[in-house]
Amino acid sequence: MINKIGQVMLYVNNQEASRDFWTEKLGFEVIADETNGPMRWIEVAPKGAATSIVLHSKELVAKMNPGMNLGTPSIMYFTDNFDALYSDLKNKNVKLGDIVEIPSGRVFNFADEEDNYFAVAEKK
Repeated sequence: MINKIGQVMLYVNNQEASRDFWTEKLGFEVIADETNGPMRWIEVAPKGAATSIVLHSKELVAKMNPGMNLGTPSIMYFTDNFDALYSDLKNKNVKLGDIVEIPSGRVFNFADEEDNYFAVAEKK
């Protein structure tokens, strides 16, 4: 049986710029940077997280697997320090959506350098 999500594949146009966004703006760390023939993948994650994001070249994956869905996954992150995170991302000039109240708490979205959108929810 499956008992956890291990990795989320994110297909990007520029792996280095995407790596820099996740590490410099979000504070993730590089877990691995591997190359196997023409394929390179960069794995990033929050420190100590059980699930990571693997950054793949969208162009190369499209060539290797025509017809594969290369769209951005819809990912919801949780934070214990919602206001501080929003403020920090704003200070780093990350594209942010408004803070929205939903029945389970507050949420906002942000975009990476390629305008892929992700969400953050307050988790207390």
